[in-house]
Amino acid sequence: MHLNGIDYAIVIAYFLIVLGVGFSIAKLARNNLDQYFLGGNKIKWYFLGLSNASGMFDISGVMWTVTLLFVYGLKSAWIPWLWPVWNQVFVMIFLAVWIRRSNVMTGASWILTRFSGRGGFLSKNIIIVFAVIGSIGFIAYFFEGIGKFCAAIFPWDLTLQNQILSISSENAYALIIVGITTLYTLRGGMMSVVATEVFQYIIMTISSIAIAVIAFNAVNHSEIINSVPKGWEELFFGWKMDLDWSGILPQLNEKIATDGFEWIGALFMMMLFKGFFSSLAGPVPGYDMQRLLSTKTPLEAAKMSGFTIAVLFSPRYLMIASFAVLAIVFLTPDMTTNSQIDFETILPIAIAKFIPSGLKGLLLAGLMAAFMGTFAAVINAAPAYIANDLLKNSLLPGKTEKTYVRFGYLSSFLLVVIGVFFGFFADSLNAITLWITASLYGGYTAANVLKWVWWRFNGYGYFWGMLAGLLASTIKLIFFVDWIDIYFFPIIFALSLVGCLLGSYLSSPDNIDVLKSFYKNVRPWGFWNPVLLEVQKDDPSFIPNRMFGRDMFNVSIGIIWQMALVVWPIFLMIKKWDALALSIAVLAITSLVLKYCWYYPLKKELTQ
Repeated sequence: MHLNGIDYAIVIAYFLIVLGVGFSIAKLARNNLDQYFLGGNKIKWYFLGLSNASGMFDISGVMWTVTLLFVYGLKSAWIPWLWPVWNQVFVMIFLAVWIRRSNVMTGASWILTRFSGRGGFLSKNIIIVFAVIGSIGFIAYFFEGIGKFCAAIFPWDLTLQNQILSISSENAYALIIVGITTLYTLRGGMMSVVATEVFQYIIMTISSIAIAVIAFNAVNHSEIINSVPKGWEELFFGWKMDLDWSGILPQLNEKIATDGFEWIGALFMMMLFKGFFSSLAGPVPGYDMQRLLSTKTPLEAAKMSGFTIAVLFSPRYLMIASFAVLAIVFLTPDMTTNSQIDFETILPIAIAKFIPSGLKGLLLAGLMAAFMGTFAAVINAAPAYIANDLLKNSLLPGKTEKTYVRFGYLSSFLLVVIGVFFGFFADSLNAITLWITASLYGGYTAANVLKWVWWRFNGYGYFWGMLAGLLASTIKLIFFVDWIDIYFFPIIFALSLVGCLLGSYLSSPDNIDVLKSFYKNVRPWGFWNPVLLEVQKDDPSFIPNRMFGRDMFNVSIGIIWQMALVVWPIFLMIKKWDALALSIAVLAITSLVLKYCWYYPLKKELTQ
């Protein structure tokens, strides 16, 4: 890629700014774990929302999603339901409030408000293990993405090969960017992460609008349709994708078969099954959980989650759709003669070909910012479990706060080293993404659904359910590599559920005082009647949560609202005007419904 002086100046200036911010804020966070990992619960909810959005605007995800839209067209909007992407809606509607009421620092500390005794101790430790494994998986995912991106963007070949060491250019670039990001995150903690991510979000939004203007003026609807197979522009589907690239780009038919998305009808049903339970389980112990626990109040936690959805999806998909349509119209002819094309590098190839100097530097800074923001969020979240829950509260109590912050530094560094090691052996973004979303998270689901809705579920059940899920996902990764991950999810879910039930029924219920405290404080709906009766003996005025129906209605509206935020930028960029008008109308109607059926009742409840 050709970069001129102004492009390099913008990229260098960006790195200097984020390093400056990270080091200048470090003095606010270095003496106290609460300040370091949660920002002292003093950060404004809208800054946390922008930070959370920036953290999800990651370069690996953008590269993956540009490829999906290029290959699968409008139907690709459903594929992120693999995560599921609408778990944020569950968090916004009710889980943010439930989680924030705990007033703790980490998900592991939160577990001790639900479980007691030896079972609670085991549950806390299995959460720490899961947080560490999840962090390592995400670091490998980010490492793979930033390496591919930088190697396609910058002109220098950084390959290092001798008798002792062999490092590809992709991995060398990734090591440099990971090193810089780790440096400023270690110094400033959550305050540094949020400050730089707000700045990064602004850059990404400006870049998204600029590239959208370029793409909108460069292509027309007929050019796009003539460059894609029949059905590419249709959002809805039958049992199969029914996209035949044979006459245009035959290599893509092989990719479709390899990805495992051809039978999208069966895949969609599995995504709904997995999605409901995974979303009800709540956020995994990571950066999303840390943002919720960093808010000032439960109401601000809910507002932060809703704001994250509102500000994330449209700018992100504006950029994704812009690059996809440019690549479809102008890059497809060149790809027909290249049988070795890596379709996950469509994004950097499109940047090199279509973006003018100056804007190219801003966009590169923005995309690097997206990577650095998400990476920083991950390496700020997991070490909190090690420094606070494992060391301060278990293995090394009684040390000074400065000591625990230093342990946070060390654990961040070690997690990065291990994650980078696994990143060297990653085959593709798609493979890592599918394993994290389906297999690893599958092992988390059963235990974390039951913890909300069933009083008899105890700490031993949680521990054995989580352990069974982790073991099953690891076995899948090692021995069933060719299986499509999401189709393995029911097996992992079932094994985890068996562990949950056996662990609970073969041991005594948790301490009733702990259960009463949790139920009265969090106020979840579900099967809590024995605990409710005990609570009402002490407080006859206590009213249980009967809002399951209302919450599920609002979740359904929220998923439609989120989907409208995703698809309207795509319809705009492919110039499909009737669908654009319909999606904007749906967005407006669902926004009003959420205002009156979710936000106003929630505000009234939490401010009484």
